[in-house]
Amino acid sequence: MSEEVLWKGSPSQLLNLGKHLTALLLAVGIGIGGAFFAPAWFALPLPLLWMLWNFLVVRCRVYELTNERLRLYEGVLNQKIDELELYRVKDTTMDRPFWLRMFGLSTLHLDTSDRSHPKVDIEAVSDAMNLRETLRKQVEYWRDRKRVREVDFEEGGEFEGDDLLG
Repeated sequence: MSEEVLWKGSPSQLLNLGKHLTALLLAVGIGIGGAFFAPAWFALPLPLLWMLWNFLVVRCRVYELTNERLRLYEGVLNQKIDELELYRVKDTTMDRPFWLRMFGLSTLHLDTSDRSHPKVDIEAVSDAMNLRETLRKQVEYWRDRKRVREVDFEEGGEFEGDDLLG
């Protein structure tokens, strides 16, 4: 079975809304200050560069779901690529806050047994319901294929049903 991409996406720039509004207000303040104090004009590019940087950080974050793993790409200047084997996903939760739902976006949270990525957030993506269902099917397929099952232990080292053992 060759690996094929089932879904690929990036977070929405809506994640930057608060930062961009703050930077715009700061730029306007610097512009008004520049009318009274000439040295203030030199600071005008700083909030605009900060906006550009935040835009690039979100733009360079890419999630790629294949039929075997989830790849996480991030980084503007230096790219970091992480992979999560699908059979390691334990649970999924979806957040749909009002302000994201207005734009058809959701955030998918994955709890995993992976040491480097115990929690993975797929932020502000569209059609997260179908993504979650596709992910669930692939996780079940790989768990069955590798014969992997999750066992959760309580803190005291006991597991549910311990009183039945004697």
